[in-house]
Amino acid sequence: MEQEKFYYDNKIVKLFAYATIFWGLIGMSVGLLVALQFVFPELSFNWAPTTFGRVRPVHTNAVIFAFVGNGIFTGVYYSLQRLCKTRMYSDVMSKMHFWGWQLIIVVGALTLFAGFTTGKEYAELEWPVDIAITFIWVIFGWNMFGTILNRRERHLYVAIWFYIGTFVTVAVLHIVNSIELPISAFKSYSVYAGVQDALVQWWYGHNAVAFFLTTPYLGIMYYFVPKAAERPVYSYRLSIVHFWALIFLYIWAGPHHLLYTALPDWAQSLGVVFSVMLIAPSWGGMINGLLTLRGAWDKVREDVVLKFFVVAITAYGMATFEGPMLSLKNVNAIAHYTDWIVAHVHVGALGWNGFITFGMLYWLYPKLFKTQLFSKKLANFHFWIATIGILFYAVPLYWAGFTQSLMWKEFTAEGFLQYPNFLETVKQIIPLYALRSLGGALYLIGFIVMIYNLIKTAKQGNEVSDDEAYAAPLAKVYQPHGKEHWHRVIERKPIQMLIWSLIVILIGGIIEMIPTFMVKSNIPTISSVKPYTPLELQGRDIYVREGCYTCHSQMIRPFRSETERYGEYSKAGEFVYDFPFQWGSKRTGPDLARIGGKYPDSWHFNHMEDPSSMSPGSIMPGYPWLIENELDISNTPAKIRAMQKLGVPYPEGFAEEANKNLLQQAEKIAKSLNKDGIEVKSDREIVALIAYLQRMGTDIKGNKTSK
Repeated sequence: MEQEKFYYDNKIVKLFAYATIFWGLIGMSVGLLVALQFVFPELSFNWAPTTFGRVRPVHTNAVIFAFVGNGIFTGVYYSLQRLCKTRMYSDVMSKMHFWGWQLIIVVGALTLFAGFTTGKEYAELEWPVDIAITFIWVIFGWNMFGTILNRRERHLYVAIWFYIGTFVTVAVLHIVNSIELPISAFKSYSVYAGVQDALVQWWYGHNAVAFFLTTPYLGIMYYFVPKAAERPVYSYRLSIVHFWALIFLYIWAGPHHLLYTALPDWAQSLGVVFSVMLIAPSWGGMINGLLTLRGAWDKVREDVVLKFFVVAITAYGMATFEGPMLSLKNVNAIAHYTDWIVAHVHVGALGWNGFITFGMLYWLYPKLFKTQLFSKKLANFHFWIATIGILFYAVPLYWAGFTQSLMWKEFTAEGFLQYPNFLETVKQIIPLYALRSLGGALYLIGFIVMIYNLIKTAKQGNEVSDDEAYAAPLAKVYQPHGKEHWHRVIERKPIQMLIWSLIVILIGGIIEMIPTFMVKSNIPTISSVKPYTPLELQGRDIYVREGCYTCHSQMIRPFRSETERYGEYSKAGEFVYDFPFQWGSKRTGPDLARIGGKYPDSWHFNHMEDPSSMSPGSIMPGYPWLIENELDISNTPAKIRAMQKLGVPYPEGFAEEANKNLLQQAEKIAKSLNKDGIEVKSDREIVALIAYLQRMGTDIKGNKTSK
């Protein structure tokens, strides 16, 4: 059959590769700053944009959506063209995708530094950015499916299945979790509250890990590992089971992030069951990846690209075994809210995502620039220092996690908490935080070495933007060759695969969410729980803006150690007016669910101005700007009206009276502070924050739940 001449678009691949490297350097550098702030709190620089609560979401978003995101697109744009034997559907769409994604990253980082945040982990970006993400994601999908439909290769290779599953699932996750009610250009409220918001958020949060950090990288693994090893994928049938079982099971597992919380028990149990089942397809994928290298182990010893791939796949296996184990309630009772979870996440991020990306870049650059890698020695140095860096990062945090949990739960022979002061547990693990920082620094050094190596590789080669290729056109009539595997039929129909993928991932989400939203008995109400006052609502927004949820939880679990330390365990009905929920996922500081009334107003004032004045040895940064900043009350009526639209029972016409109520409460707090010798104006942000802190947990004392 006559061959057609065409050109692969290498330029877009190189642009995404450059962006991967650039944002990786930024994201990892910010991550190192975050790690060092635990050891040297003064690295917050006494400046709002560089406090942990704002820098941490910048780090997570930069690594997930900038570094890994651009890494995904690098791999997809290179492999998809070659698997389909055609150029990308539209060069214009490719460029729109690239520049749109970079603009989103820049705007996202600037807004997070400025304190514009939804307060939902991995989804902190505000509504205008969410809309932009949706638009760019549609362009990416359109371009991808246009390419697939124009293909010269009839069957869709396994990597493309994972790209399709990624596209459709990320679209659903992003849209459902990002439904918000805008208040202003960079302020909105989630339409979900409390328990419902927690379920939606961790359905999104867990599956953001599954379908942004995992499935597209599995597609990259299925393409680049066989290419680098020059061997076929170990098992076609195993890849089929891996794909369909993974996307079906993963979507159910989100509730395992909410064990022992106020989430209904049936939802927690579903999350546990499906999380444990996830071991099978996850390890099936790991085995498929590693056994692809069968007979090529001599090459692995010599080829640095394969070394990166082997460690990456091994890290994937470790993380996907540990995740289901952490979902078991007895294990979760130990690990949740501790640094064990941070270690677990970074084994996946640094080992799986990082090493796959490094291996892919080392393999791609010589191909893109028609040359040899500049230095194999430097690449091997990068491999070993990064591997050591992961160990220095993860092992101390595992130790810290066990230490935290044991100290939190320990009682004396007389039945009292052995360490009633939470700060004692923090001081104990600071040396381990220092070791974690060392590991992060080693990993970053290896990354910088890679950048130098790739720059030198590019300079010694010749850039080829349009790579010449030949392939036969797709036959209009398909003639099967003997008996085919049943899955081949689906592989010839990409739209059908898209629809089936959508159906498979929707099943779990629908079954978990509909009862939680539609059956009122799942979320018992508490008659004494009242809406926040206007001042408390403003204070809560400041709490969210400063990222306090990144260090403090608001969820007391039903363990004796927690009820002794913090008070009555948390009930679902307490959170019906919380838009968004603020249960947290890590305790660097104590839980705040019952902080209201525990200390006088003056204690909170001094603590926010200089935490060490109230808690000697604290690693919490100070927030002196809250004392200087005037509280913006121009948006109070809009916030009250938004709450009313979301079902909060403020009286009719209350929005117009809200600021009057706010000023009266603010004056009372200012007078209280004045009595303790603190001169502060009633119109400062600190007053609103104190109002919110003093409200927390005060509604249910002495009250019972009602159905």
